[in-house]
Amino acid sequence: MKITIGSDHAGFEYKTKIIEYLENNNHNILDVGTHSQNSVDYPDYAHLVAEEVVVGADFGVLICGSGNGVSMAANKHKKIRAALCWNKEITKLARQHNNANIISLPARFLSIKECVELIKIFLTEPFEGGRHSKRVDKI
Repeated sequence: MKITIGSDHAGFEYKTKIIEYLENNNHNILDVGTHSQNSVDYPDYAHLVAEEVVVGADFGVLICGSGNGVSMAANKHKKIRAALCWNKEITKLARQHNNANIISLPARFLSIKECVELIKIFLTEPFEGGRHSKRVDKI
């Protein structure tokens, strides 16, 4: 699976661990940055991830302190459905009902282990389609 990942400075450490997990599970990863813990503007990386998902990446992963900022920025792009995920049920529903294509994670509120668990769910949970399709089409 082709996955594009990005973070701001608050998510940098998480991003490196998540990339390691994804690569160890044979995913093709494009890391658009940031590449250090120096302060950066999260929208820059959210836009890069969203652009890659629009043109062909299977999914995107975004990480910032709250997960909100990157999600808001990514959702400005047509065809993007970025979901802020903080527990297993929300993550499942983001895929099943909303066909989310970017997971946004709050590094200041979850452990790296929890984030990896949510990513596992996000990458494997199918979109249910059916009654949800017409709603997703309205987005």
